[in-house]
Amino acid sequence: MSIPQVEAVIVGGGFSGISAAKKLHEAGLSFAVLEARERLGGRVYTKRFDDKLYLDFGGQWIGPTQDRMYALCHEYGIDYFETYNEGKNILDLGERLKTYRGTIPTLDIFSLLNLDWVIRKLEKLARQIDIHKPWNHPKAAQYDQQSLEDFLRRNTKTKACYQVIRIGCETIFACDPDQLSLLHALFYIRSGTSLDCLINIKNGAQQHRMVGGMQSLIEAMAQPFLEKIRFNSPVRAIRYSSGEALIQCDGFSIKAAHVIVAIPPPLLSEIHFSPPLPSEKQRLLANYPMGKAGKCFMVYQEPFWRKSGFSGQALADDKFAFQTLFDCSPKDGKPGILMAFTLGSRADDFFKKNKTDRQAEMQEMVERYFGKEAASPIRYEDFTMTDEIWARGCYAALMQKNAWSESQDTYRKSTPPLYFAGTEAAVRWHGYIEGAVLAGEAAAAEILASSQYG
Repeated sequence: MSIPQVEAVIVGGGFSGISAAKKLHEAGLSFAVLEARERLGGRVYTKRFDDKLYLDFGGQWIGPTQDRMYALCHEYGIDYFETYNEGKNILDLGERLKTYRGTIPTLDIFSLLNLDWVIRKLEKLARQIDIHKPWNHPKAAQYDQQSLEDFLRRNTKTKACYQVIRIGCETIFACDPDQLSLLHALFYIRSGTSLDCLINIKNGAQQHRMVGGMQSLIEAMAQPFLEKIRFNSPVRAIRYSSGEALIQCDGFSIKAAHVIVAIPPPLLSEIHFSPPLPSEKQRLLANYPMGKAGKCFMVYQEPFWRKSGFSGQALADDKFAFQTLFDCSPKDGKPGILMAFTLGSRADDFFKKNKTDRQAEMQEMVERYFGKEAASPIRYEDFTMTDEIWARGCYAALMQKNAWSESQDTYRKSTPPLYFAGTEAAVRWHGYIEGAVLAGEAAAAEILASSQYG
C-alpha cells in the first residue's frame, strides 16, 4: 500500500499549527494537519455546555499590540468585547480585606513606594533586552544565573510588597518565581511590550475576550481546509533526511518534504526522531517544564457583584489556592461568571483535592469577598492543562536558570526539513496566543521562502 505524500505536514492543531496551515493553504501548497485531540485549539479550549453556557478553559484574552489576533478577528468576523473592569477591586492580604481601584492595590506608604520601585526596575531592565537575542545583553549571564525569586527577595523591603509583586508574577508566568530565570522574566516582559501591559486589563493583555469563546476564532480559521485536518492522530515518530520526512502515527504514515512541529515542548521530546534532534535541543528539552495554571469558575444567574460596585477582581495571598479573580461573564452579562486562577505550586496542591473540596474552597473565597449572594451558584467548573495529556501545562514552557545562556535560540531553530513553532518559538508575545500565531506564520514563511517555492 502506497504512503500518501504532501508538501508539508503540520504537527499540532493549536493556533500556531492552524496559522501555519492557513498560510500554506493560501499559497496553494498541499499539506496535512495531524492533531492528537478530537478538537482544535491546543492550549485554547472553549468548553460548551448544553445550557448554552461556554467557559474558556484555556487562553481567553487579547489586548493592544497583539495586532495579528485583532486582524484575524476582523478577517473572520469574530466579535470581541471588553473585559469587565469597573468598580472596586479586592486585596486579600494578611487576613485583611481592602478595596482599591485601578491596577495598584492599597498598601501602607512604604510598601507602596517599594512596589512602585520594583515594578519600575523590572520595566527598566526589560527594556534593555533584545527579544531576538536576549543572551547578548552585557549582564545576560548574571541575570540568567539567578531566579526571578532571587530578584524579588533582594529588592522587596516589606512583606506586603513582596506578597503583592509575587502574586502578580505568578499570574503573569503561571509558576512560582523560583521556577524561571530572571533573564527569562525580563525577556517575557519585553516580548509582551511591558510589565504594565501584561498586568493590566485596560490597555493591557487582558483587555478583550471573544464572543462565544476563543476557540470560535480557530474554528473559523480552519474551516476552509478542515478536510486536511486529521484528528485523534498523535505523531509517534518522524524519520527525516534532507528534503523528505516520514511521519508515523497510530495505524498510518504520511510523507512530506517539510514538517512544522507546533506542540508543547514536553510532547516534542516524546516523538521518536530519526536521526535524533540536535543535542543542544535535547538538552533544553530535558529541563524545560511547563507553567501550571488552573481555572476555576463559579457561575451565577447574573453578575450580582456589579450592583454592589465590585469589579469581580481580587488579589489574594496564600489563605486560599487562588492568586487572582476576574469577572468572566459573557458580553451581555448573563450568566454572571467569576473565574479564579490557581497557579504554580498552589495549583499542584489544589488539584490533589477532589472536585467537591475544590468547589468548597472557591465557595468560601467568593462568599468572603461578596457575601451571602455568592452562596448560591448555579454551576461550578474547573480545569487545568497540567492534567491534559496533549498539553502538560499552561501558559508556556519556562526557561530555567542558565537556559538562555546555554541554549540561546535552540528551540525555535529549524533543522530542515523540520521547522518549529508554538508560542515557545515566538520572540514577540512569547507565551501568548499572539506569539503562537506569529511563530506558526514564521515557520510557514520559512518553507515558502525555500528555493523550491521562492
